[in-house]
Amino acid sequence: MVHINSAKEDAKFIVNYIEGSESALEFLIKKHQHRLFNFIYSKVLNRDIADDIFQDTFIKVIKTLKRGVYNEEGKFLPWMMRIAHNLVIDHFRKQNRIPLFESNDNFDIFQLISDGSLNAENAIINDQIVADLQKIILELPEDQKKVLLMRFYRDMSFKEISNLTGVSINTALGRMRYAIINLRKLIDSHKISLSR
Repeated sequence: MVHINSAKEDAKFIVNYIEGSESALEFLIKKHQHRLFNFIYSKVLNRDIADDIFQDTFIKVIKTLKRGVYNEEGKFLPWMMRIAHNLVIDHFRKQNRIPLFESNDNFDIFQLISDGSLNAENAIINDQIVADLQKIILELPEDQKKVLLMRFYRDMSFKEISNLTGVSINTALGRMRYAIINLRKLIDSHKISLSR
């Protein structure tokens, strides 16, 4: 969860950059580079490729800001992560191979945003899907919910989850498996459509 003050600070620096302050962009890059790079690296597992995608992400961010079409008020980091996520998928498509996190059954319900150029209607539907999912995640048993949120929303490895929760990696994996099974049941029982 992005801290409110942090999001407000980002919004202020974005306005400053759009108004011509290059140092404002420098600040934003420095602030988020570690988290963004780690996110990309965790998907491609190659430092050079991660560097390239990291650079491409910021080129896209800069172009969008300069065109004046940025409208993710207060959501700069999630927006930037989405751009990086789409570039990672593009990278694997160019290589004609599907990344693990896309072909893995556990991930399919979270692969909601695959097109960076969503039209307004799709964006609204997408927001609704995400909101519905977040509501039903809250219905999961506490231990399953915790593992699921750490894995998908905080992008933590099962080793990190195991260390943080004080259970074995196998237990963390088991909780994740049950979380996905129960999530699918809840999706069916709530009649939630995950397609746009």
